[in-house]
Amino acid sequence: MQDTESRTPTLAGIKEAAERIRAIVPPTPLIPFETEHGQIWLKCENLQPIGAFKLRGGYHRLAAMSEEQRKTGVVAFSSGNHAQGVAWAAKRLGMPALIIMPADAPQTKLDATRALGAEIITYDRMSEGREELAAREAEARGAIVVPSFDDPWVVEGQGTATLEAAEQMEALAGGQPESVVTCCGGGGLSAGAALVLPNAQVTIAEPEGWDDMARSLANGAIESVGPNPPDTRCDALQTIKVARITFDILKAHGATGVAVSEDEVAHAMRVAYSRLQLVVEPGGAVALAAVLSGKAKPKGRTMVTLSGGNVDPAVFAEIIQG
Repeated sequence: MQDTESRTPTLAGIKEAAERIRAIVPPTPLIPFETEHGQIWLKCENLQPIGAFKLRGGYHRLAAMSEEQRKTGVVAFSSGNHAQGVAWAAKRLGMPALIIMPADAPQTKLDATRALGAEIITYDRMSEGREELAAREAEARGAIVVPSFDDPWVVEGQGTATLEAAEQMEALAGGQPESVVTCCGGGGLSAGAALVLPNAQVTIAEPEGWDDMARSLANGAIESVGPNPPDTRCDALQTIKVARITFDILKAHGATGVAVSEDEVAHAMRVAYSRLQLVVEPGGAVALAAVLSGKAKPKGRTMVTLSGGNVDPAVFAEIIQG
């Protein structure tokens, strides 16, 4: 297997990942949805077996490992969705998995990750470095670190969501997406979309105060979130600094970004639930929030991701009740 640092995500790699993923899970629905700004198509990754698109990258990464590498297993770090994706893939492939998770991760995500058989170590999100902790644990165990977005196989796996949606739109809408609005934490899903659709407009959506990818793209260089970022319910998108691999792909594509407020995210969650009976977590609703708020307007055939649905029931009930 090639070294991670010498490998670049490609469309061919995304197609290879798609073949792997088609063999284990069915396509997620693509639903037409009317907004006051025009029709969009919602790619419902919240309906994956783990409730998020992350199993795509997790499975592609682990399945690409040799039998010898599978014996010592993997170490991943995540607030929950990547954690579940890696744990799900490891269980299916018979591999040990250790997940480094923030102590303040939603209990729903902690419980779901444990239920998939993974070992969990928690850390303080604001004072401890998850990458360093993961590296130490991986070295001690002889395991491979699987980042949530800073990995070519992971980016290719996430790109299968857009490849799948493009095929669905060909059949349902008469052509591939002309624009895409994606939820963005580290940018794996967005970078995958850019590789699949080189001619489409790509807009990434992030929570206000955590819009480091949008600012990085606007300024042409990677910027971190900075000190004292605001509280957000979008735990899945709390990335302190994006990776070169995803930034470079999005920058070369000409992608742009927008930031949405907590109120706009909550509104999007209520709309998805009241009109489509879909449970979407805050981080999974930011792309829809960007469209509903008018910050990202549909352009031609527009695909919008609902990237996850893993939300604590009490939090969801509070938001839905307004």
